[in-house]
Amino acid sequence: MDIACLSDTLIALKSVENRLVMAGHSKWANIRFRKGAQDAKRGKLFTKLIREITVATKAGGPDTDNNPRLRSAVDKGLSNNMKRDTIETAIKKGGGAADSDSFDEIRYEGYGPAGTAVMVDCLTDNKNRTVAEVRHAFNKSGGNLGTSGSVDYMFQKLGVINFSNEHDEDALMEAALDAGADDMITHEDGSFEVLTQPDDFMRVRDAVSGAGYAHEHAEVTMRADNLSPVNIKDAEKILHLLDVLEDLDDVQNVYSNADFPDEAMEEAE
Repeated sequence: MDIACLSDTLIALKSVENRLVMAGHSKWANIRFRKGAQDAKRGKLFTKLIREITVATKAGGPDTDNNPRLRSAVDKGLSNNMKRDTIETAIKKGGGAADSDSFDEIRYEGYGPAGTAVMVDCLTDNKNRTVAEVRHAFNKSGGNLGTSGSVDYMFQKLGVINFSNEHDEDALMEAALDAGADDMITHEDGSFEVLTQPDDFMRVRDAVSGAGYAHEHAEVTMRADNLSPVNIKDAEKILHLLDVLEDLDDVQNVYSNADFPDEAMEEAE
């Protein structure tokens, strides 16, 4: 095989690998959307968003133009029909204009069933309570809480902007790359994911939106570099663990490298 043919073969294999990996990420994104809806029904989503807005304001100030984290939290609140008065109150608390609790940001790392990696981001006013609740969730779901650094090296932080299959692929890709995106993934169902560096996320999202491409979902998140395939039995156990963790009041986000089978996804919907 000559060098040109070998190069083409490697490119083709890499393309297949990317589609498989991102398909797994898309499955996890679907579960995240499902969990978001469940949180809203439980009345937990607003509580978590208010906490995030307050902490983001304390960390970077009340100006959303100069505080990407706050702007992202505010946008998420508005997209979930949170009242502006509620958002403004949370910002005032974070800015010190009103009495507010002090929250610490903590990341817990551990292993779920089948050795899958799990990361849990928390905002808490009581570390002892939170670590006890997180450890209990792992233990009763067949996992175990690990030490700091045990799994976070398996993930990378990046911006993800999701688009429906209604858009023209070439035109959307051109708009995204011109705005500074790193890459765009096309899924089997024709939907798209634009990937960015965390610091470029807001700029790329706004630029692509300004070019006429409305996104379905956008966030800065943690993505596993490699997914870990699991069978249906283990998938049910992992989903239970993720459910229990996300139901904790102090938990803001949960990430996993589990690659769920289609059957598990269908049952989760």
